[in-house]
Amino acid sequence: MYGDRPLAVILAAGGSGARFGGDLPKQFADLGGRSVLEASAELFAADARVDEIVVVVPGEYRDFAEDSLRVACQQKKLTVVTGGADRTASVNAGLAAVSAADGLVLIHDAARPFVSREVIDSVIEAALAYGAAVPAVPVTDTIYETEPGGGAAAAPRFAASIPERNMLRAVQTPQGFDLALLRAAHQKALKDDLRVTDDGMPALAAGARVAVVDGDPANIKITTPEDMPFAALRGSGFRVGFGFDAHRFDGGRPLILGGVRIPFEKGLAGHSDADVLTHALMDAILGALGAGDIGQRFPDTDDAYKGVSSMLLLADVASLMQGEGYEIANCDMTLVTERPKMAPHRRAVEESLATALGTEPKNVSLKATTTEKLGFTGREEGIAAEAAVLLRQRGEK
Repeated sequence: MYGDRPLAVILAAGGSGARFGGDLPKQFADLGGRSVLEASAELFAADARVDEIVVVVPGEYRDFAEDSLRVACQQKKLTVVTGGADRTASVNAGLAAVSAADGLVLIHDAARPFVSREVIDSVIEAALAYGAAVPAVPVTDTIYETEPGGGAAAAPRFAASIPERNMLRAVQTPQGFDLALLRAAHQKALKDDLRVTDDGMPALAAGARVAVVDGDPANIKITTPEDMPFAALRGSGFRVGFGFDAHRFDGGRPLILGGVRIPFEKGLAGHSDADVLTHALMDAILGALGAGDIGQRFPDTDDAYKGVSSMLLLADVASLMQGEGYEIANCDMTLVTERPKMAPHRRAVEESLATALGTEPKNVSLKATTTEKLGFTGREEGIAAEAAVLLRQRGEK
């Protein structure tokens, strides 16, 4: 349920994958030990708001799809139906299988297994507000509309017009709709013999206003075998993040680095305990998760975080990481400071951070360097820190 409205998801996997080639359609191609279809289904099966999932597949793969999705969707009502001759017929088959009479529905291409939670959330919010919403990204290439005919080397097409690029958007999925609105729009498209390539098209043709929200360039659609190397990398279960932070010295505060109190005549200024190393590490983890930064998660305008130990904030970030199904593969950090010398404290800091992250100390590396008296760190005005992390889906080796 989304609020008091049922939320259904239709996974469009009815294509034959002719451009993809191979023994199986692209939606059943292997992606890190599971099919592309399973990877897409897992995104929505893990969402507590989703009440049911309807999967549209070619008739000959219906039993195969049901067997492969049983585990991924075991917490949801799952229905697998046979697609039609084109997208309109296939989506109509999916809409007919949705058990709810009203509510919201998301239509998602099963060949897009990397859609982010942020895109899903934006689509749902806009669909609830306006009745129809699609995600899209700006077009970066100049687009030519050509005259009919031509196409062969001996008979090229000729440019007819060039649309204004800043008005163009490349549309993605999931696309969200009021369920009754989309059912009526697709029925009208079927009656009018309208050939649709996405679900905003029949909604627009039926007179609906379709909101366009920000998509994500990483939300790729697997179409040809050439797409699989990138998909395999995205589906490998690893995420990379980078973080940076800097704080000026404050003579009236203790120096805390990586949760360890370092003997020194000056500490660092900040809203919390100003643990610059832990801040950089948290930003790296949040970046790898696509979850913003510490300024958004722990704003310095909130008195709840005034003077707080950064290790408590790191515990919150670690909990988020684990809730998303990830663990630390390794993290590598560099402190930039003329003083204090970190060699005597390096092991204690590594162990402190490893404990907070729920990993072994061997997976946490700390280095320190100077800038040879250059810049604010060289003038001993403060400390800077950098952190790089590699997150691994739990269960990956």
